[in-house]
Amino acid sequence: MTDVPSMRGAEVGRRIGVGLMYGLWKPRVLGSWRVPASGPVILAVNHSHNIDGPMVMGVAPRPTHFLIKREAFVGPLDPFLTGIGQVKVDRHSTDRTAIARALGVLEQGGVLGIFPEGTRGEGDFASIRAGLAYFAVRGGAPIVPVAVLGSSDRPGRLIKALPPLRSRVDVVFGDPFDAGDGSGRRTRKALDEATARIQKQLTAHLENARRLTGR
Repeated sequence: MTDVPSMRGAEVGRRIGVGLMYGLWKPRVLGSWRVPASGPVILAVNHSHNIDGPMVMGVAPRPTHFLIKREAFVGPLDPFLTGIGQVKVDRHSTDRTAIARALGVLEQGGVLGIFPEGTRGEGDFASIRAGLAYFAVRGGAPIVPVAVLGSSDRPGRLIKALPPLRSRVDVVFGDPFDAGDGSGRRTRKALDEATARIQKQLTAHLENARRLTGR
């Protein structure tokens, strides 16, 4: 039996994230009330900065278990990330252990955080992998789109993948939606259709978030 990531550990991670994110940057959180207060939920987050995961982990209203690439689990970070309930995933294969752990989070009514683009890039949801649709349909979980809008185009960054220290970072939560068509089908065709629906919703949320924040 696969171990389910620790819910208590994720709450500890959330508290650490709050301290770090508010200490180093100036988060402005909009719409966090849209995250359902209970039951399984997937947070679908755009990914353009290395702080996107920790930022959402810190400002989300519920403890969140992120799917994180295994390359991040190096040295002391391995037991730390595992201890705070994060899920190690091999992006280059069908990682059945990670899939089982992620589904376990949803089965226990927890919050799963996913970067649907699979890796850090432009953060514009232009390329979405099918994994998000699979977890949403299989786990019976609504998706809440999350836009993290930093200061990627401004000078003053000490590290390229991070916004400047003490700069404002906007985190905008959108309305939850169901990815499936209500049939519960998990065929390739059904998941492809769900992925298309998801991409449309996430892109619309990102455009709205940019209008709302002026980013």
